[in-house]
Amino acid sequence: MRVPHIYQPISLKPGLHIELDERAHRHLNQVLRMRVGDAITVFDGLGQACHATIASADRKSSQVLLGEAITEIKESALKTHLGLGISKGERMDIAIQKAVELGVSEITPLFTQYCMVKLDTARQQKRLEHWQGVMISACEQCGRTRLAQINPIIPAQDWLENQTTGLRLVLDPRSSQSLTEIQPTPEHVSIYIGPEGGLSSEEIEQARHCGFQGVRLGPRVLRTETAVIAGLTAVQLQWGDLG
Repeated sequence: MRVPHIYQPISLKPGLHIELDERAHRHLNQVLRMRVGDAITVFDGLGQACHATIASADRKSSQVLLGEAITEIKESALKTHLGLGISKGERMDIAIQKAVELGVSEITPLFTQYCMVKLDTARQQKRLEHWQGVMISACEQCGRTRLAQINPIIPAQDWLENQTTGLRLVLDPRSSQSLTEIQPTPEHVSIYIGPEGGLSSEEIEQARHCGFQGVRLGPRVLRTETAVIAGLTAVQLQWGDLG
């Protein structure tokens, strides 16, 4: 059985007893049916992780004993910032989940021309909290020790104008350029991907005006969640830690 990897937003120190928060306790106790003495790992979302053992557990709470620190690095040296047009429901969740699994450093949800989701301030906050939970679960699944940063929702034009360093890419099925043609090797990549309705010609032109290069990933038009997976996989294969 794979050792569960559990997020806890606290300072980790070997030898420390900690009580798991309600979300982690419920997952270990009710879903995984873990018992006293079982091994897990605990990470703080900031890059630190420890081996741990369940020290006590009942219906209401679980405590774990932290063991030695884990030094294995699972973060890509390539920093990636995903600017993603908001899609409806599960598509957005899948895109965020897979972006985390593929090592994304930062995600900014964007209002774009073809965005079909309307959110007032209160609903925006609820969405961000939900997406944060999706990111935590993805990190627990893939073994990352550092949570990607998710930013407040902003208009796409504002995000484009704020991206002033590193390689800037906009996925454009009409472009003739591929990633293999780009030189030199970047340390930071910003990727602009539209929602389920895609990006308009005006939005792609705005991106180019802000220093973004259009690239195509192949001859087929991809759904937004597929474009996220393909785009991040491609840049990690080209300059990151895949392959």
